[in-house]
Amino acid sequence: MHNIKLTLAYDGSDFHGWQIQPGQATIQGALTDIVRKLTQEKLTVHGAGRTDAGVHALGQVAHFKTQSGLSAGEFQRAFNALLPPSIRALTAEEVGPDFHARWQALAKTYHYRIFRGAVVPPFERRYVLHYPYSLDLPRMIEAARLFEGEHDFFSFAASTGSEEDDRERATLRAIYRSELVASEESHTLTYVVRGRSFLRFMVRKMVGTLLEVGRGRLAPADLPALFERRDPSRSGPTVPPHGLYLVSVEYPDPAASLEPRP
Repeated sequence: MHNIKLTLAYDGSDFHGWQIQPGQATIQGALTDIVRKLTQEKLTVHGAGRTDAGVHALGQVAHFKTQSGLSAGEFQRAFNALLPPSIRALTAEEVGPDFHARWQALAKTYHYRIFRGAVVPPFERRYVLHYPYSLDLPRMIEAARLFEGEHDFFSFAASTGSEEDDRERATLRAIYRSELVASEESHTLTYVVRGRSFLRFMVRKMVGTLLEVGRGRLAPADLPALFERRDPSRSGPTVPPHGLYLVSVEYPDPAASLEPRP
C-alpha cells in the first residue's frame, strides 16, 4: 500500500468547498473522481482542512492510500492533466503509512485579504473583500493581537444548527499568530492567522470583528468579554469567503524522529 501526499493550490470561486457533496462541484470530489479512475480503487482523497465554498488555497495538503503502481510524480502529472485549471497539484510525494493530512497537522496558516482602494481591479474582484471606507488601523492591529493564545472561540464560530450540539462542542482553540499587515502600495490589508485548528467560519468571524473595531463599533478592550460571553451575535459579522486563503499546513519533521536521543 502506498500513501501519496499532495500539496494543492486552488481557486475556490466555482466550487462548493472542499468536502464532497452530492450533486455539487467540490475540490475533494474532483480529486477523488480522478484518482478512482486512475487506480480503479474505491478510495477517497483526505484534506488537511475543509475549506468552505468560495475559499481558496495556496498550500492545502491532502493524501490518499492506494495499491497502484503509479509513482507520486505520475499521479501529479495525471492530476494536472485531468483536473480543471482552477486546481493544481503543486507537489506529490510518497510518505510513510501513518501520515494523515488532517490528524497530523500541527498548524495551519490562513490569510484574509481586504482591498482598500476606491476601485477594485477586475482581476482581483474574486479574491479580495472590497472595503474602501475609513478604518482605524491602529485599533484593528491592537485587537488582532488579542486573538493570540488559547481562548474559547464559541463567539467566533458558525452554529451547527442545533443548540444542544453548539453547547457541547469543543470550542477551545490555540492561536499562535494573529496579525494585521497593511500595504499602502497595493492598497490591501492582509489578516494573517496561524493556529492548530479552526472552527467553521471562525477566521471570517474574526475578520468581521476586526472590521467592527476599525469602524468604531467595537473596541479592542471588548474582545475579552466576547470570549467570556460565548454569544456569536455580539461579535462581528461573517465576512464573505472569497478573501480567504489556506496558505500552508505544518507537520512534524519526519527526520526529527530519526535523530538519536541524547
